[in-house]
Amino acid sequence: MSELKYKRVLLKLSGEALAGETKFGVNEITIGKICDKIKELVDLNAEVAIVVGGGNFWRGKNGHEMERTTSDYMGMLATCMNGLALQDALESRGVPARLQTAVEMRTIAEQYIKRKADKHLANGRVVIFSGGTGSPFFTTDTAAALRAAEIEADAILVGKTIDGVYSDDPKTNPNATKFDEITYMDVLNKDLKVMDSTAISLCKDNNIPLVVFAISEPENMIKAIKGEKVGTFVGNKN
Repeated sequence: MSELKYKRVLLKLSGEALAGETKFGVNEITIGKICDKIKELVDLNAEVAIVVGGGNFWRGKNGHEMERTTSDYMGMLATCMNGLALQDALESRGVPARLQTAVEMRTIAEQYIKRKADKHLANGRVVIFSGGTGSPFFTTDTAAALRAAEIEADAILVGKTIDGVYSDDPKTNPNATKFDEITYMDVLNKDLKVMDSTAISLCKDNNIPLVVFAISEPENMIKAIKGEKVGTFVGNKN
């Protein structure tokens, strides 16, 4: 068994990552492939937490004429739907999982408690954090950075639709350059779309490295946690 570079990781998944080619809702084949690899992480004795977005159901910016707080709360509910789907897919594969929400939903999930999350992780359970931070105006990127800091994660694995961090959007600019490594400050100064600036600043202040990879190739999770070269590494200068 290969030695793990990162023992406790937080996996950041966008809602779109669960939708697959359908672009909306949850694609069972897509979520199944992701959960198969999460199971491999657990089998390697990694401690895995997940923060999932809700963009496959709702985005706050979709509610153009809606009060921002209402729109953001709808987004939080969307993340809980995705969290339930992940929990179900993991448990169907024999992986114990617990859904914790930032907003109380006692008949559906546990409310987020840091010490309880720590205990679950130490006992080999995957912990899924839904509901964002529980407050409007904060993205699930920020929720991922916050939860990673709270549980003292060794790294955040960021699953994207592209295979790393680029100088520009490679989907629209064929001349965009991919970075193998980049610092937090360069991400902020260049306004690169890795995570939002609040999340990057939180990671920088708490020295939490990020590995950005293509979620379309879920085996990248295994490579990342072993410290193999994959995607883009974001951190402080050595």
